[in-house]
Amino acid sequence: MYKKIAIIAAKKNQEAEDKKNFLVKKFGFSDLSLNHQNVVNSANDYYDLVIAVGGDGLMLHLLHEYEKNPVPIYGINCGTVGFLMNSFCEENFLENLDQAKIAPLNPLRMSVVDSAGKTHTHIAINEVSLLRQTSQIAKIRIEVNGQERISCLAADGVLLSTAAGSTAYNFSAGGPIIPFGAEILALTPISPFRPRKWHGALLPANSEVKFEILEQENRPTSATADSIEVRDVKEVRVVRDNSITFKILFDSNHSLEERIIHEQFNN
Repeated sequence: MYKKIAIIAAKKNQEAEDKKNFLVKKFGFSDLSLNHQNVVNSANDYYDLVIAVGGDGLMLHLLHEYEKNPVPIYGINCGTVGFLMNSFCEENFLENLDQAKIAPLNPLRMSVVDSAGKTHTHIAINEVSLLRQTSQIAKIRIEVNGQERISCLAADGVLLSTAAGSTAYNFSAGGPIIPFGAEILALTPISPFRPRKWHGALLPANSEVKFEILEQENRPTSATADSIEVRDVKEVRVVRDNSITFKILFDSNHSLEERIIHEQFNN
């Protein structure tokens, strides 16, 4: 099914490097390197599939790299959690690869205006999070589709998560796990002080959420799309970007849907 395949390993991960070298030697996959950004950025011009050997961080990095023209990615876990990755199975590797199922993902698009009036835009596969930068608690006004929902959230911060990211930071912050394909976003406060009883909300996936930072000069706040941070923000707008569809491959016996369901029963 996939004729032109490239492979890349996470930096400073010997296990990942060893597995990559093994697969290159056995199957003749093209060896990419994060040190050659021009090769990475143009991989989709030459390859049908990229194999990422490492952890979820490597997968997210590559998805951001392929933002303008996504290429299917199959992950092999050599990290800690590996939620977006697959277990390595040397036996019948190519057959498993051909039978892997594609999970299509639309990212969030974060548009930020900072204190200097400059606009920044970044995508997020997992979540967009706002966090206080100092010991002062953040104060944030929240609108959904142009309607004010919270006039002042006093908290360490707040995040908006996709279904794919709902088992990560969102879940650690007390947010719900969202079944894949549910067309829902999770809006979750981070250590809220006021309103004390607000635990978050589930929103339709096509919602536009606006965060306005109150008392911005005295309570500086950052906005982060996955790992891309913008500091001293004044306003953040987040909406799903349907113009981008990422393609992550999962083993046929352990789909993304099954992983998310499993997480809800994992004690």
